[in-house]
Amino acid sequence: MYVFVLNCGSSSLKYQLLDMTTERRVAAGMVERIGMEGSVFSHESSSGEKTKARHDVSSHDQAVGTVLDHLADPEKGVIRSLSDIAAVGHRIVHGGERFSSSVLIDDEVIDALKECIPLAPLHNPANIVGIEAVMRAAPGIPNIAVFDTAFHATMPPESYMYALPYEWYENHHVRRYGFHGSSHRFVSARAAQILDIPKDKFNCISCHMGNGSSFTAIRNGDSIDTSMGLTPLEGLVMGSRCGDLDAGIPEYLASCVGLSFSEIHEALNTRSGLVGLSGISSDMRDLEKAISEGHQRAQLAVDVLRHSAIKYIGAYALELGRVDAIIFTGGIGENATRFRGSIVDSLELLDVRLNPLANAAYGKETVISTGDSKIQIIVVPTNEELMIARDTLAIASLLTDSRHSHGYAETYRIRKKPGKRKKQ
Repeated sequence: MYVFVLNCGSSSLKYQLLDMTTERRVAAGMVERIGMEGSVFSHESSSGEKTKARHDVSSHDQAVGTVLDHLADPEKGVIRSLSDIAAVGHRIVHGGERFSSSVLIDDEVIDALKECIPLAPLHNPANIVGIEAVMRAAPGIPNIAVFDTAFHATMPPESYMYALPYEWYENHHVRRYGFHGSSHRFVSARAAQILDIPKDKFNCISCHMGNGSSFTAIRNGDSIDTSMGLTPLEGLVMGSRCGDLDAGIPEYLASCVGLSFSEIHEALNTRSGLVGLSGISSDMRDLEKAISEGHQRAQLAVDVLRHSAIKYIGAYALELGRVDAIIFTGGIGENATRFRGSIVDSLELLDVRLNPLANAAYGKETVISTGDSKIQIIVVPTNEELMIARDTLAIASLLTDSRHSHGYAETYRIRKKPGKRKKQ
């Protein structure tokens, strides 16, 4: 049984096709520069055979059609026809307060996603375009929405509320939502398996570190706090995002430098973080090379990120009370071994001990703490696409089983639009 996983951006489309009988990736690829001159279509089969073509792709409809045609091509395809695809899973960045789990997409869900556009103006419109393109290209195949924010729906109010005028939450839904939910859910469940601890009794700190980074405190398998907020800008220092920021800085820059709000917002998202501090790159590999050559600002950028990571781990350890594991994942978390080790070496107060030999492994599922470490330190390569595919298959299976139709309605239900809340 095949599941097609789609992640649509404003001018790009990433995809994977998975055979869910074995959870094997059958094909993957992307279409870049949609709607621009010089579009690029890249495709890789499970055997490693790669295809790359340059031709103009004017719309997401055309991009989706190009991908599906390639998957079902009589000579080079990996499926016989589109009917082999059981369902399509869509990565949706922001579900607001309307979605606390993955859902079957229908007109009501699409309307709710449109209502969430102000919360994710760069992401949700592209996600919706992708959904509608698949519906036109492959009518009849179920489409499932899997939300970055849904895993964090278990956070208590003291974690998700900002200390702002309460009516901003009532009327405009200003609160912490969190992101990278599929990643945190996947790696925490896998770490619990590795340590042979029931997921509903597992406490951990999940550290997703890549170009975008977020940490999550997980108690008994549920997210209770996370570093990203209303948007993915809050939290740790990231590749090009500033992370936590004094809210007075934008006004200061506007009055003293004459920058507009849009200019400041663009700078905070694309010219800050590691690239802003170093002046070189947002990529940890480039920074580590520069550090070896004596570049002081590259060292400063990495030091600031390390400091940011240690603060969040310390805070979440106190919040959880008992920590079974600290998990590293994402491009930096899985591969920047020296940087990862420097974080663990700074956690002496938590009675954590690093195994340097184990920590030298790149991108592998590995326990990198010693046997006498009070908290286990684990590297778990993330697989958000597989997590999306699992949710998609679960819902598609319920749809095809009439005996569980009532169960589906009870388990995967869209939340009603939040009404006006009573003042606390």
